[in-house]
Amino acid sequence: MLDRKSAPLSPARRAGTLLFLSGQIAFDEEGRMAPPDIEAQTRQVLKNIEAVLAANEASLGDIVSASVFLTNEDDFGAFNAVYATYFPADPPARTTVIARLLGGAIVEIAVVAEPRA
Repeated sequence: MLDRKSAPLSPARRAGTLLFLSGQIAFDEEGRMAPPDIEAQTRQVLKNIEAVLAANEASLGDIVSASVFLTNEDDFGAFNAVYATYFPADPPARTTVIARLLGGAIVEIAVVAEPRA
């Protein structure tokens, strides 16, 4: 089983004006993985990203780049539908890759943000 607390990583690190977030998967506040449904997991991942950004005085609007990892190419359309609701205008640059993920995750997103001063 994947234990998010024992992973050797930082949720976020600053480098100059940029804020780099580690890839987020669909763990809830209790450390449980969201159901294996692309819409539910995408919402939870974006909620987690919002929380890490907020802890670093940033927001979704500060994201300049996103790297998305999906386990199933067939989920691309449903993922995009949810993702678009979080970025209705001027979305960040994005790369999407089909990959194997750990711990029951079916989507992972890593972002780079440039918080506004």
